[in-house]
Order: sequence, then structure tokens, then C-alpha cells
Amino acid sequence: MMYMYQNLKMIITEDGSHTIYLPEMNENYHSVHGAISESLHVYIRSGFSYHPARKVSILEIGFGTGLNVLLTLLQAREEKREVIYHSVDTYILPADVTDNLNYGSFYNLFSGGIDPNWFKMIHESSWDKEHQISEFFLLKKSQADVKKIELTHKYDIVFFDAFGPDKQPDMWTDYIFRKIFNAMNPGSIMTTYSSKGEVRRKLEKTGFMVTRIPGPAGKREMLRCFRKE
Repeated sequence: MMYMYQNLKMIITEDGSHTIYLPEMNENYHSVHGAISESLHVYIRSGFSYHPARKVSILEIGFGTGLNVLLTLLQAREEKREVIYHSVDTYILPADVTDNLNYGSFYNLFSGGIDPNWFKMIHESSWDKEHQISEFFLLKKSQADVKKIELTHKYDIVFFDAFGPDKQPDMWTDYIFRKIFNAMNPGSIMTTYSSKGEVRRKLEKTGFMVTRIPGPAGKREMLRCFRKE
């Protein structure tokens, strides 16, 4: 496995949940205003729960800590929806970091019937293979560069969760957005925490219908995009 960052620091965000700080990039994996609060707002409520289909396929750009996977799994259980979830990331956090994330302390945000081992299963499932995490949730993590990987599946929902355009500009390009657009079904949606004008213009140029919606704590706006054709 490939580990890019050597000086990871675990910090507590304002809602009590962990995130990871990368000194090399001067960047956090999540908002310091609340890691779980941000993910719930940007990806679960504005993305997953917003899409009406009872069975959905999801593409996540940026597996990171696995938080979006966990929250989608928990929400899918609550909404009784079937999910195929593909997550792509180039670099993998070491187990001694992910084993100490406190996300399991927040299971009480969801209804019963939750397996406390789900987060462990998400991280211990092997990369580049499909794993049935629960009866309604199929996960495949791909250790790959999204710029190079072939996206052969068609998706209903995309979570675009790369590091910010100022930190990882090669992820916020016309080429990447076109590649994702081509892998999305008609009527599909993509959400991202970014609301920068440059990002919005590139997405619109690609063919997305882009809407600004209220952002999570500490952020005025975010983007929700639709593939209409």
C-alpha cells in the first residue's frame, strides 16, 4: 500500500468528531467546524437522500478516512435503500490512524439495527475487489488515480471530495469533470463542498446544470450539479 503523508495529526472538530490534518499540505480532510456535520450536509442530505431512486450506484472521488462510506451505509440502512458504492483514492491512510477515528461514537445519530463493526469492515475490506458490507450495501474501493482509471460503471450519485482546488488543482480540471460526467446516468447528481466560481464555470462548460445551495457550518455555499441529458 502507498502512504503519501508521514506527519498526520488527528484533531477534534467542533462537533466532536475527528479529522486528519496534513502538515505537508496545510490541509484538513474535513471542516474544522465538524467532520461528521460537514459530510452529512454535503454528501448525505444534499446528495444521497436528495436522489429519489430506491437503488443507487455511487461514485466517490476521495475515500480519505472512509467517513462518507460509513455515513452512506448508515443512512441507507435507515432509508432501506440498496447501494452500490465505488470509491477511488490514490493514497491510503495507515491502519494505526483509521483504527483510532472516533466515528463509531456517533452511531446514535441513526436508528437501530446498526452493526458496530461496519467501519472496521469498510477499512479492512481489500482494495480493488467488491465486498458485501451488509445485505443492502456493496462496496468497492479502488486504489487508483482517477485521472487514469477507466470508469466503466454508470452512476446515479457522485461525491466529489478531493482536496480543495488550491491544494489539488489537478483534480478540478475540465478533463476530470468530463470523465465523471460521461460516467453518470441521465438524472444523476454530483455534490461537492466547493462553490468557487472557477469550479462552477468548468462544471457548466462540461454540461452540468449547476446550482448553489447553502453550505455546511462555516461555509456559505456549496454546489449540487445535475446531468440532465
